[in-house]
Amino acid sequence: MSEPRWLDATQQLDWRAYVDGSVRLNEIMDRELKAGHGLSVAEYEILVRLSEAPDRRLRMAELAAHASQSRSRLSHTCSRLESKGLVRRDNCPNDKRGVFAHLTDEGYATLERAARDHVETVRNFFVDVIDPDDLAAIGRAFTQVVKRIGEVG
Repeated sequence: MSEPRWLDATQQLDWRAYVDGSVRLNEIMDRELKAGHGLSVAEYEILVRLSEAPDRRLRMAELAAHASQSRSRLSHTCSRLESKGLVRRDNCPNDKRGVFAHLTDEGYATLERAARDHVETVRNFFVDVIDPDDLAAIGRAFTQVVKRIGEVG
């Protein structure tokens, strides 16, 4: 077995800063969304993805890929959203195994309210504290991370 390619001291500091910052940012976003709108970050992300889709609906498999959730986890999350009246699921008419998730009008209205607060949280703890050049670099970097994960996943 070959020796791992260990991180140097600077890489280790950068990695730890990313892990710590992303975990804490996610916790803040989750806390704010739950307190203000009764939504978790995962639920919010599903509502966003559905709102951006044609006719505000996606097949569950496609939604799982876009929302970065396993199909099993997505199913549980959609069940919670259904119980709140924010999403409904319907069978696909031309594929008996396929299921669509639809964003309801109530779900869209909830998303519109939550988005106003969520964007302030994102700005306050992320966008406004990062130099614009660094923010652009983060965007480029994580585009490459997602691309690499897609290649091996």
